Amino acid sequence: MILSTKARYGVRAMHYLAQHYDENIPLSINNISTDLELSEQYLEQLFSKLKKASLVNSIRGKNGGYVLTSNPKELSIGQIIRALEGELAPSQCSHDPTCCDNVGSCKANRLWISIYHEINEIVDSYFLSDMLE
Repeated sequence: MILSTKARYGVRAMHYLAQHYDENIPLSINNISTDLELSEQYLEQLFSKLKKASLVNSIRGKNGGYVLTSNPKELSIGQIIRALEGELAPSQCSHDPTCCDNVGSCKANRLWISIYHEINEIVDSYFLSDMLE
């Protein structure tokens, strides 16, 4: 499984917000874009999804920007990736038993379920605060 740029850039952007969490000031998309050398338009798309998942808040106005909704110790990498990518799964049947009529007899289903659980356990065990150390 290869993560898209959405997940990779989203984790980078969230790490950037985590680095400035204690400052308690909104960070503008322009500053984030410049410092991370990422497109403002692409970051806007990412932050829209992160906001919808309640991982960031946006502050309007002259001194507006984005802030984390929670302490970096409480925001897992898994939450970020799922907000941007959806389920982290090798196949749909690994997390949706209604997707196929063969789930009960499929010899590979146990493997897909195991991979699904391992991937999610790993990404849910890392937090933004781990990236700050």
